[in-house]
Amino acid sequence: MLTRRNLLRLGVVAGGAALIPAAASIRSLGVRAEETGHVLGHGATAGHAMGHGSGTAVAARLNAPAVAPFSVPLPLPATLAPTSVLPDADVYALTTQQATAALLPGLPAPVLTYGGTFVGPTIRAKVGRKVIITHTNALTEETAVHLHGAHVAAAHDGFPTDVIPPGQSRTYEYPNQQLSATLWYHDHAHHREAEHVYRGLHGFYLLEDPAERRLRLPRGGYDIPIMLTDARFAEDGSLVFVPDDSGNRTTLLANGRPAPYLEVARRKYRLRLLNASNMRVYQLELGQNQQMVQIAGDGGLLPAPVPTTGIPLTPGERAEIVVDFSSYPQGTQLVLNDTLSGLPVLRFDVGQTAPDHSAVPSVLRPETTLPAATNVRDVEFAYDFALGWFTINGKLFDPNRVDATIQHGTTEIWRITNSTVPIGVPHNLHVHLVQFRVLDRDGVAVGPAERGLKDTVSVAPGETVRVQATFTGHLGKYVFHCHALDHSSMGMMAVFEVVP
Repeated sequence: MLTRRNLLRLGVVAGGAALIPAAASIRSLGVRAEETGHVLGHGATAGHAMGHGSGTAVAARLNAPAVAPFSVPLPLPATLAPTSVLPDADVYALTTQQATAALLPGLPAPVLTYGGTFVGPTIRAKVGRKVIITHTNALTEETAVHLHGAHVAAAHDGFPTDVIPPGQSRTYEYPNQQLSATLWYHDHAHHREAEHVYRGLHGFYLLEDPAERRLRLPRGGYDIPIMLTDARFAEDGSLVFVPDDSGNRTTLLANGRPAPYLEVARRKYRLRLLNASNMRVYQLELGQNQQMVQIAGDGGLLPAPVPTTGIPLTPGERAEIVVDFSSYPQGTQLVLNDTLSGLPVLRFDVGQTAPDHSAVPSVLRPETTLPAATNVRDVEFAYDFALGWFTINGKLFDPNRVDATIQHGTTEIWRITNSTVPIGVPHNLHVHLVQFRVLDRDGVAVGPAERGLKDTVSVAPGETVRVQATFTGHLGKYVFHCHALDHSSMGMMAVFEVVP
């Protein structure tokens, strides 16, 4: 299981990554410096992109004003309305565009957005009902949209080179033939995904099953999506992006605001937590070790609720919790903290009692069983000192090279090993197309919070994690990669192809 010891080994992901010179990393891939940091032109000159952001002149310019915690309310992402409703599908349209947002109060600054808002609009889909969405790219750079956690055809998965050129559109189809879960959509254009996601190209995709309502979990206004990101700001309130710079991204944002507050009634709430940070690991605790109940992970509901006082989240991971505020007197203020950074994330201000007919049943979803594995595949995260960057199985990403060929319908066990022990850099693995089961960590069976389906799994330095997945439903090329996006954008990614 993801123990406290492993969390300390993980720490803040960039803690180890900061040991690697960004300049060497960029040069090793032949990426132009301006390609890594010029989208908005705020603190992202070639010098910054090459990892020279610690000079005195730069530091003076990056003194962002301090923001008092709990001084702004938590914004809730709007729900995107369909442009049309077909007998078997809901049709949507979204424009990827530059906009202005005051992430820091009183300091409006440019950001990248889906539909004009930092944290794009939420798409609410239903299991078994198709979503058809056309994305129009109004930026000056290529984009690609990946629905993280979705079981979709290769042509609609957002392969890093299947891009939308500036001024053009692309239509994606999502069949939603999978279990209900909290998914999210984000940019995936190679060499650009890290900066694009950091600057705002992300949003929730909530796949809901009407049958789940029988469980009586909190819903409606008591079902709250919360996206966690971190940021580095210039003095004018604009975002500063420097590759491998998480050590300086010291402002934590919840739904795009620094340490906001949320007024809650004295009743149960379902909180959908998503770590959309590029690199940061969170260990979330409520108040003074107050109890939370985890009900879901990446792939949806767990077999049974898990009482806990801590929620670990590496980049790309999700966890859903239920918090019962009815036990707290009106006027109570409960802070959700990240204990790894020592920073507050969000404060809950408890108000009056509200009617509550919700419940957390003892059984949520039958545990998923998979066929016996017919192949075992090794995936190694390593650092190549000659190359000057992180690799998967000794290689950097090549979209034209197939690194693993998998027969359709087969079940595999992947042994994922993090060999970056000498420099102590943690990673995690995200696999497109499939949800998998985590079997064990260093041979020890995982705990109940990891017993549900997942699509992203943490791997600490020196650790080996085994996962099991069945590759079915679609043929074609997909990717798997480290979801520390500053790593994947530099080439820590590989291709697998599902063949007949």
